[in-house]
Amino acid sequence: MIILGNDVLNRFRKKHADARAWLDNWVRTVDVAGWQDLDDVRKAYPHADGVKLKSGNVVTVFNCRGNEYRLLCYVTYVIQTVQVLEVMPHAEYSKNLWKARY
Repeated sequence: MIILGNDVLNRFRKKHADARAWLDNWVRTVDVAGWQDLDDVRKAYPHADGVKLKSGNVVTVFNCRGNEYRLLCYVTYVIQTVQVLEVMPHAEYSKNLWKARY
């Protein structure tokens, strides 16, 4: 799959060194993935969720480093792209303010 939004990942890596190894592994996994649906994603990331928003968009949420961070993406299976939207601490994610942005 093609990852869009590496700049988002790079900014987060700079601020949160503890997440670097997990994010680097995620990038390697996605680079070689051929996911066709959320079930395929869950084979590699069992706790990934598709969150449907009021806008109708579905954001795929990955648990990064267990419960510490959340990685939010749009996954477009038909054209094999993963658009990185945000990476945030779990506490910020839980406020649900991100839902209004997408």
